Amino acid sequence: MSNVIQVGMADLKYANSPNKIRTSGLGSCVGLIIYDEREKKCGMAHIMLPESSLARNGVLHRPKYADTAIEDLVKRFVDEGSPVYRLKAKIAGGAQMFNFSSTNEVMRIGPRNAEAVKVLLEEYKIKLISEDVGGNSGRTIEFNPDNSILQIKTINKGIKEI
Repeated sequence: MSNVIQVGMADLKYANSPNKIRTSGLGSCVGLIIYDEREKKCGMAHIMLPESSLARNGVLHRPKYADTAIEDLVKRFVDEGSPVYRLKAKIAGGAQMFNFSSTNEVMRIGPRNAEAVKVLLEEYKIKLISEDVGGNSGRTIEFNPDNSILQIKTINKGIKEI
């Protein structure tokens, strides 16, 4: 019997087969899944902002930011015996939810989130297997560590698997 573990906004959780892991409400946020295919386990972060230097008031909620969320995911896998070279990743989200006439970088949170995650994965030498990023529609994603399939439900676009 499997359960679906829910990951909230600015949240980070782990799942082992046969459980699945899901997050919804991915607009400009990026859903990052890091997984160990051999051990059939995964971690998911619902990332809202590209870097922890954007934290206000000195309060750092680590799962909210790409840099600290990835650091925490990788540390947990390594602590549990999964070497970094065995880790793989999939990402979805990073939409540009609103059209702005301005070319202000601050308003491009979705693309900046996706880019930050990709750069960090490269730094950690974690292979990005597939992605579904960009566009202007919200997404719900569910990952199954048993078969490494990421199911993506995109508003007005149906379901696809990567």
